[in-house]
Amino acid sequence: MRLDALIEAVLFCSSEPVPVSKLAEALEVPPDQVEEAVAALDKLYADRGIFIQRVAGGLRIATRPEYGEVISQAFTRKIPVALSKGALETLAVIAYCQPVTRRDIQSIRGVNPDASIETLLEKGLIKEVGRKNTIGRPKLYGTTDEFLKKTSLNSLSDLPRIKALEEKIGAGGTDN
Repeated sequence: MRLDALIEAVLFCSSEPVPVSKLAEALEVPPDQVEEAVAALDKLYADRGIFIQRVAGGLRIATRPEYGEVISQAFTRKIPVALSKGALETLAVIAYCQPVTRRDIQSIRGVNPDASIETLLEKGLIKEVGRKNTIGRPKLYGTTDEFLKKTSLNSLSDLPRIKALEEKIGAGGTDN
């Protein structure tokens, strides 16, 4: 059987991104052969409505963003509840400053972030990643793989740079 066809079948059937290492293990080939087969699929899909997306440290078959509106019209989907402005701001602070404490978030945003943190925890976009070694051992928060999936990012290094936030952090905006 052709390796590219096997990879295509696995990715098509998976609801989650599949790491190259897992594909290599399952197909009993070295990771570089998986990468070569994925490159061949990339060429095959170049003029198609789908592509292989690298997201959350894995691979998945996805539709091209430029076809999103047509796809939305073709399918009736449950509309997810949007995050409040405060929750989005809190999520941005966590994404850019992680690991970060509640106090750090409050220092940057200037308001109590407790409700936003609770919402983000419930939605699985953030998680407790540890405790800070200071008095009281406050919880440290970071983003999850679900955050990467929802934002179509492969890793946190793919986040766009935000100069204003970087300046505030550089000026001692957090107590990290």
